[in-house]
Amino acid sequence: MQNPSAHENTDLQPQPPPEEQNYGATATHVRQSPFVSVSRNDPAKRDYLIAAVLCYANLINFMDWFIVPGILLDLQKSFELSDGDTGLLQTVFILCYMLAAPIFGYFGDRYNRKIILGAGIFFWSGVTLGSSFISELYYWIFFLSRGLVGIGTASYSTIAPTIIADLFEEGRRTTMLSIFYIFIPVGSGLGYVLAAGMADITGDWHWAFRITPCMGGLALVLLILLVPHRIQRRTAAHRALSISGTIRVAAEKPGVQRTAKTTWCQDVMSLAKNWSFVWSSLGLTAMAFVTGALGMWVPLFLYRAQVVQGIVSPCLQESCNSSNSLIFGGITIGTGILGVITGAEAARRLRKINNKADPLICATSMFVSALCLYIALMVAQMNILSTFIFIAFGELFLSVNWAVVTDILLYVVTPRRQSTAIALQILVSHLLGDAGSPYLIGIISNAIQAKNAYSFQWSFWSMQYSFIVCAFVGVFGGGFFLLTSFYIEEDRKEAERL
Repeated sequence: MQNPSAHENTDLQPQPPPEEQNYGATATHVRQSPFVSVSRNDPAKRDYLIAAVLCYANLINFMDWFIVPGILLDLQKSFELSDGDTGLLQTVFILCYMLAAPIFGYFGDRYNRKIILGAGIFFWSGVTLGSSFISELYYWIFFLSRGLVGIGTASYSTIAPTIIADLFEEGRRTTMLSIFYIFIPVGSGLGYVLAAGMADITGDWHWAFRITPCMGGLALVLLILLVPHRIQRRTAAHRALSISGTIRVAAEKPGVQRTAKTTWCQDVMSLAKNWSFVWSSLGLTAMAFVTGALGMWVPLFLYRAQVVQGIVSPCLQESCNSSNSLIFGGITIGTGILGVITGAEAARRLRKINNKADPLICATSMFVSALCLYIALMVAQMNILSTFIFIAFGELFLSVNWAVVTDILLYVVTPRRQSTAIALQILVSHLLGDAGSPYLIGIISNAIQAKNAYSFQWSFWSMQYSFIVCAFVGVFGGGFFLLTSFYIEEDRKEAERL
């Protein structure tokens, strides 16, 4: 029996399409937590509160992701790993992450998203805590634990952006997604700082893995208490428009047939024909390749450059100097915040004069970033300060693209396929991007060192020559975004029509 209150202000209350009423997370009636009072007359406060919880969880997600690069010297020495084996450590994490993403994308489009998010946070927090007690004798268990953390992380990264997209209209959506994605570089940078700081304070790298699980527990509590059990999805035929603090539903056009549920394979086939989605995903793949390699190897590369220049002594003691991780973490935080804000603001302004602004911004940023990274590699043996500066500019221009790329996906893909689209984008970008780039850089470095007598000079040169691959991949990424600009107007109109 229907609640009598549902008859009040019927012209302002959302009337869902029939097929959504029993459709997992898309069910109409939003069940509120008893611990948070959310007024129907002030839905904006509730939406911003939900977004804040999601942003916090995104922060610790990426903090945990980059703990390993923050203490890479300690791990390499403790487990006696070569460059290739060290790169494989991050590759295992990414491979499990990307393979799990399509599965969670499928469930996210069909079932309750809050439950999936909560289960994922609980899982990766528990595994991370457990990995802090692994002995150096069981390095294979440590590798396995990072893979399991990747699976838990995939559940969050796939679903959280779609919830934000459902909560906000197009103008605010871009702003909120920008804030959400600011926490990628912030979390990444804090991961370096946390790992290096805990290793320095305790003299034991194991403690670096014992902080984020506690933060994950807090995120889980906030998710349970503050996020509604069900969140209304937006569809092309059912769009909520915020008017004077109330919700008005746009009436469907007469004669428009409601879209039936489709299978996962049908969704994938449809997305494969969306060229804006395809090319922008390949551009994101190039970004992931570069950021994955930089995130894993830059602190170690800088350490080897400093050893060659005589600035620091080789790491022979129990705990290695983590100053490069701390500095690089700070650079990642600063450039990430500035880059995401700059990208979102540039996109907002330039869309008014050019409908192709988003992919053109991404293309330009990739080209400039590739040039900065190449210069940083070339000056590393001569001047560390200049290397830090050009690496910072390279990261800044990479960060410009994060929110813009996601916004492209959200307006060229129909809402009912967005979780699947994000999952596929995660799969492709990581499979061809940062899943392999840390390992590829490591094995190239190994191959170069194997052909020459071991020395600190060749240890540095091998990493330097390996990194040049990243500059060329960045140029390819810029080209992919240029191709996106040829199709984006047509694909956006098609998504709006559906």
